[in-house]
Amino acid sequence: MARVRDLLISSVLLLVLTPVLMLVALAVRWSSPGPALFRQRRMKLHGHPFVLLKFRSMYYKSPDIRNPDGSVCTSVDDPRVTRVGRFLRRTSLDELPQLFNVLRGDMSLVGPRPDQVDQFRCYTLTEKRKLLVKPGLTGLAQISGRNNISWERRKALDVEYVDRQSFWLDLSILARTIPYVLLRRDINTDGHNSNFSATTSNRNPERIC
Repeated sequence: MARVRDLLISSVLLLVLTPVLMLVALAVRWSSPGPALFRQRRMKLHGHPFVLLKFRSMYYKSPDIRNPDGSVCTSVDDPRVTRVGRFLRRTSLDELPQLFNVLRGDMSLVGPRPDQVDQFRCYTLTEKRKLLVKPGLTGLAQISGRNNISWERRKALDVEYVDRQSFWLDLSILARTIPYVLLRRDINTDGHNSNFSATTSNRNPERIC
């Protein structure tokens, strides 16, 4: 049933949003050199890798900088993010290409957000249970604070979703996601005090757990 829902909704949304996707792709290409799409290896069901798609919001080949707990480092004044990229993040338009991931079956509309492959080693035994379901375009953590809660809290909510998963919970999450996106809530912080400097973009990626 969930797969039928995912196929139906993602197909309709991709068809309706085709003009938006094309305009965003052009804006990203205009904003800075590099491809319109950003591709990154993430973990799907049972931890298998897949290539997640997003519209590129950072300057091409920007380094992957991590917080001490292994979470991705973000900030409102992140110098790696382009001007167009800031707008895409505020409006969540950068996430739209993941509808193709949903269509392919790598992701579902609702589920834990997929982490990068190397972040698996930062998981506790309990946190690994989030890999028992497909990752989602939105999830329980995204309507419970999004980037304004710590990575540990997000992972705990992902496990809670696995325990509580149901048709009605998915429906509730989808409905509550809409105001979160429209009101642009809990986007610009990540629960860490990440301070970027002019030399940040020259650092090597941090991979500390």
